[in-house]
Amino acid sequence: MDVKYQKRLAAEILDCGKDRVWIDDTMLDEVIEAITREEIRELINRDVIKKMPKKGNSRGRINYRKKQKLKGRRRGYGKRKGTKGAREPSKKNWMKRIRSMRRELKYLRDNEHIDSTTYREFYNRAKGGAFEDRSDMILHLKMEEHIDEDYEIEDKGGA
Repeated sequence: MDVKYQKRLAAEILDCGKDRVWIDDTMLDEVIEAITREEIRELINRDVIKKMPKKGNSRGRINYRKKQKLKGRRRGYGKRKGTKGAREPSKKNWMKRIRSMRRELKYLRDNEHIDSTTYREFYNRAKGGAFEDRSDMILHLKMEEHIDEDYEIEDKGGA
């Protein structure tokens, strides 16, 4: 009992692949007799021939993994391919640090917490790599009594 021809016609009518065409086994004799498109359409209307749903890959596992990565999981040594410098280049790291320090110095100078001489001195020290980060620079400013002890370091969302 070959229904290749009927499957091909049904696939064209249903606008899908031949693999997605489902034929009712109990009505096989009726399907074999149907040789025109009109007869196939009639069988489709009677639900003897149906279009199967598309099969797809579940994204459940991937979505779970994404959520874990957002939380900072799955980033251990076993998952790393590049070196430390390849994963975050040292130049990018430096740029992030120096820009935040320079931004802070400009803020302090513009709001008259420090004078221009202190600004220039600390600008050059930052350029020379004297401070680890912005908070370290502010600590030095406080230690050398260029700014008040009660000056608060505001987290600006950057480094």
